[in-house]
Amino acid sequence: MRNLVIIPTYNEKENISKMIDKVFSLPENFELLIIDDGSPDGTAAIVKERQKKYPSTLHLLERSGKLGLGTAYLTGFKWGLEQGFDFMCEMDCDFSHNPDDLLRLFAAARQGNDVVVGSRYVKGVNVVNWPMSRLLMSYFASKYVRCVTRMPVHDATAGFVCYSRKALETIDLDHVRMKGYGFQVEMKYTAWRLGLKVHEESIVFVDRQEGVSKMSGGIFREAFFGVMKLPFRTIRGRK
Repeated sequence: MRNLVIIPTYNEKENISKMIDKVFSLPENFELLIIDDGSPDGTAAIVKERQKKYPSTLHLLERSGKLGLGTAYLTGFKWGLEQGFDFMCEMDCDFSHNPDDLLRLFAAARQGNDVVVGSRYVKGVNVVNWPMSRLLMSYFASKYVRCVTRMPVHDATAGFVCYSRKALETIDLDHVRMKGYGFQVEMKYTAWRLGLKVHEESIVFVDRQEGVSKMSGGIFREAFFGVMKLPFRTIRGRK
């Protein structure tokens, strides 16, 4: 079975090389797709240099500017489907998601789960080094999503998620509307509504050590108001 790890980047020169080496050091055969949105700090150039060491397993897609987290992952999913991957996992480049947890997420997917969420909140609150204001916003955002959508997922906004090929072929990726962090909620909600099996695997989330967070007020507003509309939308799978 072929496993793909998808990482979107924008100005991640402090982290990208270390992340590449870490993923490829794991005791499982992963391929890695970096989707860079025109990072002015040279992130893509670093990836190209590292492709000399990993010519067949490190892939790069370059885009012309900041087009949104959701569109980056959708691009990655479509590319992965075309290339014949069986499982695809999305994760951040800043080590807030522990690459070691990839092993557990992919294992849970192989056990028959269509969507495996690396969850910060399925067993209490597992977040390290976040300021209290951001922790409360994230925690109650997931509570808000559960209340509005009735979706039985504790960490609906999580960005560390493994999808089976079946899940990505079932979801109509061309009709996913939210572009920022609301994308994470929409994908899980759509999978759940389509009857796919969604499983949460407990992880510990650690705030980034290097680089700058990409969170903004606009991203938060899109997610907040977008979630309100989800229960009223017609959810359909790919024909």
